[in-house]
Amino acid sequence: MDWSLYPNFDEREFRCRHCGVSAMKPEFMERLQALRTAYGKPMSISSGYRCPEHPIEKAKAQPGMHATGLAADIAVSGAEAVAVLRLAMAQGFTGIGVQQKGTGRFIHLDTRTEPTIWSY
Repeated sequence: MDWSLYPNFDEREFRCRHCGVSAMKPEFMERLQALRTAYGKPMSISSGYRCPEHPIEKAKAQPGMHATGLAADIAVSGAEAVAVLRLAMAQGFTGIGVQQKGTGRFIHLDTRTEPTIWSY
């Protein structure tokens, strides 16, 4: 994948913390770059690609969207989380998970087929 097409991101941000592979899909990264451009501020990626052997993915009945290269978690909270959510919906993200309690607050974004919103 040509990471120069996504000037606000670095492949290292998206590497699986279990195996070190980055298998993000270009169509997801194009949408994420469009979101970042619209947001106009840095975005911290707390989780990108996760291989099927990653402990979080292995604990599931079947690997989730992170294992497809079509998901990322953005570390953001408060009013900035609301801004990211609004822009993400406008950019066509269809899977939105919200973790805004305690430490480690983030917004999960993916491009699943059926629109779904949930909280952690």
